Amino acid sequence: MAGGILLGRLTRAGRPEFIRKGIFGAILVLLFLLGVSVGHNRQIMDNLRTIGVDALLITLGAVGGSVVCAWGIYKLYFSKPER
Repeated sequence: MAGGILLGRLTRAGRPEFIRKGIFGAILVLLFLLGVSVGHNRQIMDNLRTIGVDALLITLGAVGGSVVCAWGIYKLYFSKPER
């Protein structure tokens, strides 16, 4: 991490497009390797249906909670008071 910070400071005035492409490429490689790892794990593959349902429920709860909180903050701080 310290090396990345130092490299970022040294190339700050340089070409940020090169850095963005490098980061994007690294993320793609990491996602690919994660997929290979999951595909090789028999326990995950055997329980994929259960894991998928759990992940869907967690996602819906997180999105729903975020929407409710954002609506509450909007009403509390950004909406005009009704008369």
